[in-house]
Amino acid sequence: MIPARLAARALLAGALLLVPLSSARAAPLKTWGADPSKPDAPPDPEPAPPTTPSPTRKSEPEPRAESDESAPSAAVRKPGRVGLRYHLEHVEVRGNTTTLSRVVLALVPFTPGDTLDVDDKELELTRFRLLATGFFRDVQLSLRKGTVRGSVVLVISVVERNTVVVNDVWLGLSADADPSSGRARPLTAYGGLDVSETNLAGTGIALGGAFAIAERQLALRTRFSDPRFLRSSWTAEAQLLFNNAKDFFGNRDVLVDDPTQTVAQDYAVLAYQRFGGRVGAGHDVGSVATRVFFDYRLEKVDATPPLAASHKRGSDVEPIDFDIVRGSSVLSTVSATLVHDTRDEAFLPNRGWHVLALAEASLTPLGSDYPYGKLVVRGSRWMPLPWAHVLRVEGIFGSVFGDAPMFEKFYIGDYSDLRPHRALDLAFDRRAAPNFLNNAIAEVRYGDYAARVNVEYRVPLHRGRVTIYGVDFFASTGVYGVANGRDLTRPPRGYSGLSTVPVDLTFNLGIRADTAVGGFSLGIANFIGFVPIRSEGQ
Repeated sequence: MIPARLAARALLAGALLLVPLSSARAAPLKTWGADPSKPDAPPDPEPAPPTTPSPTRKSEPEPRAESDESAPSAAVRKPGRVGLRYHLEHVEVRGNTTTLSRVVLALVPFTPGDTLDVDDKELELTRFRLLATGFFRDVQLSLRKGTVRGSVVLVISVVERNTVVVNDVWLGLSADADPSSGRARPLTAYGGLDVSETNLAGTGIALGGAFAIAERQLALRTRFSDPRFLRSSWTAEAQLLFNNAKDFFGNRDVLVDDPTQTVAQDYAVLAYQRFGGRVGAGHDVGSVATRVFFDYRLEKVDATPPLAASHKRGSDVEPIDFDIVRGSSVLSTVSATLVHDTRDEAFLPNRGWHVLALAEASLTPLGSDYPYGKLVVRGSRWMPLPWAHVLRVEGIFGSVFGDAPMFEKFYIGDYSDLRPHRALDLAFDRRAAPNFLNNAIAEVRYGDYAARVNVEYRVPLHRGRVTIYGVDFFASTGVYGVANGRDLTRPPRGYSGLSTVPVDLTFNLGIRADTAVGGFSLGIANFIGFVPIRSEGQ
C-alpha cells in the first residue's frame, strides 16, 4: 500500500507542476501589439517578482503552492505610479527567416539580467522602432514565465516583409504660366524613381539609389546606411549626389541678357551643376524613440546664371538675384538632426508623434563660399478616432540666415500640394503659387522663411496581410507661407493691408496604400494644379 500511495502522490504532484508550465507556454503573460479585437487581460496570472524573505514571516505558516501561483503579484512603487518589476532571464527572437537575430536584438534596449517594468513605455516604443525599420510587416512583444519564480522571458515575434522597397516615384508634366491669362501651359515632362534594399542579406545594412530626369535636368543619388557600424551602437550613413539642373526665375515682364538663351522666353534660366557627398553618424538619446544625427556635407557647385536679368516685382522693375555664386564654388556644412518617433506604423500610422529638428551651418572656416545657417522644425501627431479613422495634425517652420544658395532655400512647391514638389532638389514647375487669397504669395518662388499648418483625415478602406497591407482614403487642408526678409519688411508695391502677407491655402485628397514594395500616395492635387486657378499678380 505504501508504494501505491507514494506513486499516487507523485502523479498528483507531477500533474500540479505540469498545469502551470503548460498554460504558461500556451499563452503569454502580457503582449504588446496583439490583435485589438482580443481581450487585453492575460489568460494566466502574472508571476510574482522576486522577494526577499521577511523575518516576521518565519513564524507564519507557509502558503500552499496553489496560493503562491494564483496570488496577485507584489507591486514595486515608483514616484507617481505603481508598476510590476521582474528579472529578465532571456530575450528570444522568433519569425526572422532573413533578418539576423543580432540585428533585431541591437534595436532592443533590454538585456538579460535587467529589471523589467511591465509598465515601461520603452516596451511599446521598442515595437514601434522595429516596425519603423521597414524590415517587418508586424512585430509583437510578449512576456512569458521564466524558469525561476519572478523571472520572465521577453519574446519578440516578427513577420518579415519585402525589403526591396520603392521609396518614391515621380512622374508628371510640369507647367509654365501664360503671363497674359495666368493659364497653365505645358513646360516639360519629368520622372524619377527612388529604390532601396533596406536589409541587405539580413544584416540591417541599407543600400539605395535614386534618379530624377526632365528636359536638360538630371539628378542621381546613392546611399549607404549601417545601423550598427562595426558592431557598435552608432549608425553610419553616407551619400553621393550629382545634379545637372536648371531653374526658372522672374515673375512678369522678364528681360534677360544671356547669350545661351537663344529663344525668347518670359523667364530667366539658371543652369548649375552640383557634385559631392555627405557622411554622418547617429545614436540613441535617452530612449529608443529619440535619435540624434551629425552630418558633414561637401559639394562643388558650378553655376552659369544670365549676365543680367530683371522682372516686375509688384509694380516695380527690379534685378533678379539668383542666389548663387557665378562659376565654381564650394558648399561645406555641418548639421545636427534630432528625431523623435513614436508612430505605431511607418506609412499608415494610427497614433504617435514624429518630430524632427534640424540645425545646419555653413561656415567659411570649413571652406564654404556660402556663409549661412538653417533651422527647420517639423512635427506631426496622429490621433485615433472612432471607426478606426485617423486625424493627423502637422506643423512646419523653417528659417535661413545668411547667404544660402538658392537650392537650400524654401521652395514654394514643397509647401503647396497644388504644385509639384522638388525631386532630388530639381524644380520642374515654373508657376507661382495658386494664390487663392490674392496676395503677395504670387511674387515668391524661393524664401528664407517658411511655415505650414496642415490637418489630414484618413478613412481605412482595406486591410490585408499578403501584398497590399492597407489602403486609406485621405483628405487634407492647410495654410502655408513662404517669404524673404524684404517681403515682410518691404512688401512689393501694389499690395496693401493683409494682401502684403505672402500666405496661401492648400488641399489634397486621394488614396494612400501600404504594399509589399513600399507606400504610395495618389492625390488629385497635381491634376487640379493644371486648372487655371492662379490669380494674376498685380
